[in-house]
Amino acid sequence: MGGTGPASASLVRVHRPELQGLRAVAVALVVVYHVWFGRVSGGVDVFFVVSGFLLTGQLARAADRGPLALGRRWSRTLVRLLPCAVVVLVATVAAGMLLLPEGRWPQTLREVVAAALFLENWQLAADTVDYAARSNMSSPIQHFWSLSIQGQFFLVWPLLVALVALAARGDAARIRAHLTVAVLGVFAASLTFSVVLTATNQPLAYFHSLTRLWEFALGGLLALTIDTVRLPRRTRVHMGWVGLVGLLACGAVLQVDNIFPGIVALWPTGCAVLVLLAGVTGARGGADRLLTSRPLRYVGDLSYPLYLWHWPVLVFTLVLTGRDRLDLANGAVVVALSVMLAVLTHHLVEKPVPALPGGGYRVAVAGLAAVFLASGLWQVDAVQRASGAGEVGDIRYPGALALAAGDPEPAPLLPPPVSVTDDWVRIEHWDCAPMTRFPMDACTRPVEAPQRRIVVVGDSHAQQLSGALVPIADRHGWQLTVIARGACPFSTASEVVADEPDCLEWGDAAAAEIADLHPDAVVTLASRDVRAGLTEQTPAGFVARWQQLAQLGIPVLAIRDNPRFDRSMPDCVQSSGVQQAADDPAAPVCGVERAAVYAPEPPWTHLADVPSNVRFLDIADRVCGPDLCPAVIGNVLVYLDDNHLTASYSASMSPLVESDVLAAIGL
Repeated sequence: MGGTGPASASLVRVHRPELQGLRAVAVALVVVYHVWFGRVSGGVDVFFVVSGFLLTGQLARAADRGPLALGRRWSRTLVRLLPCAVVVLVATVAAGMLLLPEGRWPQTLREVVAAALFLENWQLAADTVDYAARSNMSSPIQHFWSLSIQGQFFLVWPLLVALVALAARGDAARIRAHLTVAVLGVFAASLTFSVVLTATNQPLAYFHSLTRLWEFALGGLLALTIDTVRLPRRTRVHMGWVGLVGLLACGAVLQVDNIFPGIVALWPTGCAVLVLLAGVTGARGGADRLLTSRPLRYVGDLSYPLYLWHWPVLVFTLVLTGRDRLDLANGAVVVALSVMLAVLTHHLVEKPVPALPGGGYRVAVAGLAAVFLASGLWQVDAVQRASGAGEVGDIRYPGALALAAGDPEPAPLLPPPVSVTDDWVRIEHWDCAPMTRFPMDACTRPVEAPQRRIVVVGDSHAQQLSGALVPIADRHGWQLTVIARGACPFSTASEVVADEPDCLEWGDAAAAEIADLHPDAVVTLASRDVRAGLTEQTPAGFVARWQQLAQLGIPVLAIRDNPRFDRSMPDCVQSSGVQQAADDPAAPVCGVERAAVYAPEPPWTHLADVPSNVRFLDIADRVCGPDLCPAVIGNVLVYLDDNHLTASYSASMSPLVESDVLAAIGL
């Protein structure tokens, strides 16, 4: 098994049959891990390396021959990527209108448009820093994030090579040397940025284009240097197997979705490099013998449409079955259907369309027009469903009042399911200004000559509860200020993510802001983590903040938290078609038994150090009946996701909590 790799021809220039096998392994890992394990595998990183390897080699060879024809190159890229993507996007829009709960329509529509423009990764990145969007369910378009990054790479990388070729004045040797230095610089800068951002904000880093650019650059460096690598065949055989086995093990060993794309992403990308360095060994025991087999090469041919189809098929199957995970049999059906659609798309779209006259730009215009037309029709339907809704307080929509007065006649839900995820208490529409000691707003409802000044402080649950206070404040001429930060209850500790510095700094800044404002009362949460299993607690950090306010002589109204669920309540209601009275335990309902989430006595009753300035408001009887905590009360959706009250339902509680609020501030 001696000998070396070919000395006379570049491994970049010759046909690389193992590449298709490597693509096959990568897409198989992606599909298998998504369908049966609900996690990611590192297979996408392999696609990035392979794309960088192929495109850099092509561009370097083209630059050696003369100026790059960027327009034609981008045209070929569009005609290669868009047709399959358009087919999947249009099909997903059609299926989404029929199968998705209406509450997931707006998110999916946004992502369809972003995906068509190769911006899906940035849409998802924006959602990671938008707290209101963090509870979004996985959309059937979410997997387009990686295609978006590849599209951006295919746009930018030819420009880089063209600039390098221009600087090298067309000299082939200088182009290769200059390009190697440039790609190495991109690799180092992007990898450094990836490591830093992954450590500080991993969800954002996962979708950020610049944290992934080094993976393409790694493939590019290999393309530029592989000609010079001369390794014994035995070594290459070993490298091929190490790379292949390492790639297969990556998703099983690493929590890829939680720690990527930092330094650990060198595992799958390094494995891909080993396989490419091994090349075609010709050895009977080489990994390339498997990778160049006809079945794997055919799966490699299907890798692009298979990647595009498997995720929407999986998401729609989960919606139809009402499950979070599929068993072996149902998962096999998803894989089989995905493969069938991939085969049809490959032979009817991917192969024939590039051969049609018209060019990539015409294909792009036609494809985008089809996606935008389908999305526009869906948007029109969504707007129509959201229009004409009633208001809380109408006889049809008593909301929380129905707990005492009985349910009204059934009516279309409020808020309409298609817009329920936007039913936040929109404090950003008030007068907002950054706090003195933290770059986050405190928002105040403007009132001339206010009779009282009330501050609501805490996390997003406190923000939603402020919806019950707005009508009270309006009736009594109070000025209402909300100081809220998602996932940061008003505490001296970081209650959601241990020792998160931003929450700790925000909490101290909020306390200082309240001290400066010295309001007539502060409203905040009295407990948190109301879940099945009776996990509710009143943390010591809550009490410590109350004690600080006691020293300032500020009364506190502490409100019991609302329940959290293991699935989206609007999705459950739409999937089951149930609108259920809160006092009917015999009938099916979306929600939980009250005894499973609320103990008979709230957790603060067992605390000995509660200061005398604190009054408590237990809202258990406002969000639950005697036996159930349902998803719909009085024709009003109680929750906008799996844990936040809708602004509509919160407002419906106002008459029920007014006396407690007045008592808390001494009225």
